[in-house]
Amino acid sequence: MTEAREPAGPHARRPLGTPCWVSLMAHGLGATEEFYEALFGWEFEPGPQQLGPYVRVLLDGREVAGMGQLPPDHRLPIAWTPYFASADVDRTADRIRLCGGTVAVGPLDSADAGRLAIASDPGGAVFGIWQKAPHRGSALTGVPGTPAWNELLTFDTGSVAKFYETVFGYEEERVESADLDYVTLRLDGRPVAGIHGVGHAPPRDRGPFWLTYFEAGDVDATLREVTRLGGRVLEGAHDGPHGRAATVADPEGAVFSVLRSPR
Repeated sequence: MTEAREPAGPHARRPLGTPCWVSLMAHGLGATEEFYEALFGWEFEPGPQQLGPYVRVLLDGREVAGMGQLPPDHRLPIAWTPYFASADVDRTADRIRLCGGTVAVGPLDSADAGRLAIASDPGGAVFGIWQKAPHRGSALTGVPGTPAWNELLTFDTGSVAKFYETVFGYEEERVESADLDYVTLRLDGRPVAGIHGVGHAPPRDRGPFWLTYFEAGDVDATLREVTRLGGRVLEGAHDGPHGRAATVADPEGAVFSVLRSPR
């Protein structure tokens, strides 16, 4: 799926469509911080506050994700949201609209983080776009507690793959299988994200959504810890072509997966 790597330097530019950040919006930010601190060893520092209370997530002093607090009357599903890089968020937002997507928030400036927008594809799956500033996105990958992969769970790949290819310039690599509807999205020949067509399997209360995978040193031990901390195991540990993985939900219901990549 992914390679362990860090940005090439303090001013490294991420190509259009490169996954560059993941962010969680929750109702109880304090309790959510406690859960992920115990699970992944994360630490937190204040981040941009334009959309309400927000913290940057640190691991070994380097940024790996963000978490914010939803207003009390905000009833959207609690979810991890991936952000994809853009050199011009306003232009990318226009392209999203032209291709049948919706821009729900922004584009707007976010203090020293740059310029961003939150959008959804024609199937309703939510994602972000981000034009970097001095704060340049996830600064550490390939170790436990860092984002490892982003995968869209949707009704079928044919309905949305062309949308992402047109907006971000991805190349499509389709899995040739009678019982698996899967497309790997590539940039410059390297895999950056996946689209998994699951028929009518997405939950009816949320529909298609992006699923973020986090690296785990021991998937089975991580599942036990998730349960101990008040989360739920949605799909038990299983071995696949990309390593050992499982899908869980935190105490507020935010779904994510953990992955032990083969070394």
